[in-house]
Amino acid sequence: MAVQTPRQRLANARFNKNNEKYRKYGKKKVDKADKKAAPMISRTWLGILIFLLVGGGVLQLISYIL
Repeated sequence: MAVQTPRQRLANARFNKNNEKYRKYGKKKVDKADKKAAPMISRTWLGILIFLLVGGGVLQLISYIL
C-alpha cells in the first residue's frame, strides 16, 4: 500500500465518516404520505368541463327530439 499524504488522509477520513453515517441506516427516504399528489386539474375546472359536456349532450338530445 502506498504512503498517504496528510491531505489524502484527511479526505479519506471525511469520506469514511460520511460513509459510516449512512451505512447502518441508509439515507432517509421521503415519505409518500407527505408528498400528496395534487390533481392535474382543479375541482372548479373539472366542474365546468363536466357542465359543458353534459349540457351539450342534453342540448343535442333536445334538438334531436324536437
